[in-house]
Amino acid sequence: MKAAADWGYPPTSGTSDTVALLVAELAANAVRHGRVPGRDFQLSVHLDVRTRVIRIEVADASERQLRFGSQTVAGPEDESGRGLLLVTLLAARWGAVAREPVGKTVWAEVEVDAPDSS
Repeated sequence: MKAAADWGYPPTSGTSDTVALLVAELAANAVRHGRVPGRDFQLSVHLDVRTRVIRIEVADASERQLRFGSQTVAGPEDESGRGLLLVTLLAARWGAVAREPVGKTVWAEVEVDAPDSS
């Protein structure tokens, strides 16, 4: 992920891998569950250098709000249904907020160490 590399976390780093996976999961959920015909989703990734937190936000135009704790549990043979479990395991924090004028923003935060300057 270029942004992570620009911040000092090369593509081979665990930080870059974690951020890329969270971006992929949240964006896939927006496409699959938050899609509204004629509307796109918006992705933003920011590094707060003061707190050393990378925040990923994916906004969509769907009125369908995320209900925490209501996700079904994927069975061992299921090919989907584990995305938010991965987000829960990889992110320090995550959540969803209503978006004005319509839709929601799902966000996840990754706490990072200072980049390796060597």
